[in-house]
Amino acid sequence: MTQPTPIRRVPGRRPSLLDLYCCQGGAAKGYADAGFDVTGVDKDPQPRYPYRFVQADAIAYALEHGAEFDFIHASPPCQHDTDCQRIQGREHPDLIAPTRAALEAAGRPWVMENVGGARPKLHSPVMLCGQMFGLANYRHRFFESGGGFTLTQPDHPAHTVPQAKMGRPIPPGHFGQFVGNFSGVPLARKVLGVPWMNRDGIRECIPPAYTEHIGRAALAHLATALGVAA
Repeated sequence: MTQPTPIRRVPGRRPSLLDLYCCQGGAAKGYADAGFDVTGVDKDPQPRYPYRFVQADAIAYALEHGAEFDFIHASPPCQHDTDCQRIQGREHPDLIAPTRAALEAAGRPWVMENVGGARPKLHSPVMLCGQMFGLANYRHRFFESGGGFTLTQPDHPAHTVPQAKMGRPIPPGHFGQFVGNFSGVPLARKVLGVPWMNRDGIRECIPPAYTEHIGRAALAHLATALGVAA
């Protein structure tokens, strides 16, 4: 395991967070709102990413630089475990296990996120839903935690509002799914809290409310375990 640099309390310093597979920055926005200084990494250019960005292979970057950060978030590509991609017969790499190995090697507290189809591969994940944060959306996402950091499963409110069918306009009294080639980008931006994103970013993003919740728990963990000002 890489030996991480000790984390010390520095007046005025925001704890640093490494955002792996960052895409357009939904997760990053929540962590920044919680109080982190965020750096995103993705193999593809991300001109819409609203924070510091490095174009690189996420696993390689984590192995080389992960120990330099106070906390790490990773969202390996979900296409391997989504029904729509399996139906289309496309091949996508399964990066959950190698990403976990890189996170563990960094020696920092971390979370790894993915979709419901990947749940059997995740270790004791916590599920977050838009209803937990007052969003007019469901969008379940699963978060495995490690490196000494743990998450508590929030209560899951009942789904009482129907969802529009994928790819269809959203009728009154329905929630949008905002996946695939969905309609209603302006509405999705408002509902999910991602006004800078285009359709490509929205269809896969983590709503910032989710990671602001995780980020606040992470800051409390750092303040207690590592002596970083929350």
